[in-house]
Amino acid sequence: MLVQELAVPTSLVPAELVKETIDGRAFYYPNFRKVMAGELALDDIMGSSTLQSLIVDFIYYIVHTELSRKLYVSLSSEIGIHIDKRSNLAGDLAIFERSKLPAKKINLHYADVPPKMVVEVDTNIDYSEEGASDYVHLKTQKLLDFGVHRIIWIFTRSRKVMVAEPGQDWLTKDWNQDIELLDAKYFNVGKFLAEEGVEFE
Repeated sequence: MLVQELAVPTSLVPAELVKETIDGRAFYYPNFRKVMAGELALDDIMGSSTLQSLIVDFIYYIVHTELSRKLYVSLSSEIGIHIDKRSNLAGDLAIFERSKLPAKKINLHYADVPPKMVVEVDTNIDYSEEGASDYVHLKTQKLLDFGVHRIIWIFTRSRKVMVAEPGQDWLTKDWNQDIELLDAKYFNVGKFLAEEGVEFE
């Protein structure tokens, strides 16, 4: 039987194909089954698109030029966040208060304190698995419960931005609007891409 036809138990999927775990549930990289079948290499499924990377770089630039480096530490490159023994998450960009992530907590392990804010550009998970459609909501709520104050999702296919804060309705907006990043600093993805001359379908 082909690997694609199997409902592969989490215990049989190599750890490197698991992007994140939430409450013990594994969420895999897209096309992980093709890697297991030998049709693709691991490196073929883990990278970001040029569009995703450009948007992350845009947000990262605002963080570094607009926010106080005395108050915040910004970490990117799929920064790992360890919430508990059953939940390990990754973020495109996480901003921590320096008081919660001092130099002595910078090490070879995942961060074990909540960021002030997390920014995600798209999801980069395999949606063919049962329950994967709840991924964005599960991850967002898990981060809020952990103590994150603001979570921003930027979705390239729908050109929408979702903003979630504790105790507030989660808002989804068109990405051509000015949206607050943090501390009254704003970004506008649609305007930025237009200025860069980026067009895509």
